[in-house]
Amino acid sequence: MMTLKDLEKVQKTFFEAGQDYQLELESGKIIIVGPSDIVSSEIGIRLSAFLFVWVNPRRLGRIFDSAGGFILPDANLTAPDVSFVRAGRIGQSPRYFAELVPDLVVEIKSQSDRIKPLEKRF
Repeated sequence: MMTLKDLEKVQKTFFEAGQDYQLELESGKIIIVGPSDIVSSEIGIRLSAFLFVWVNPRRLGRIFDSAGGFILPDANLTAPDVSFVRAGRIGQSPRYFAELVPDLVVEIKSQSDRIKPLEKRF
């Protein structure tokens, strides 16, 4: 069973080898997340922009993209395509993964994604 420390070692090894893979930890297994198709990417950036325009001027909280990792209570590490955390739940952004469950999680189905594995993630 892999841990967050194991994931960090694998990620460091990939980085040193010039490989920029996005990794997640799910039930003790390291999952390599492939890139999105171009349509899914556009949907994600548009949704992020719409949310930011609503949330930011009202100081309702923070918006994160798929590069922002969250350590969940079950020790899984996940990086949703778009996520929102209410104001006051996260102070200054840590230079690490946030240890909390976001208030809103959006996973955008790419052409290659299958519904069952997506449903299991969240």
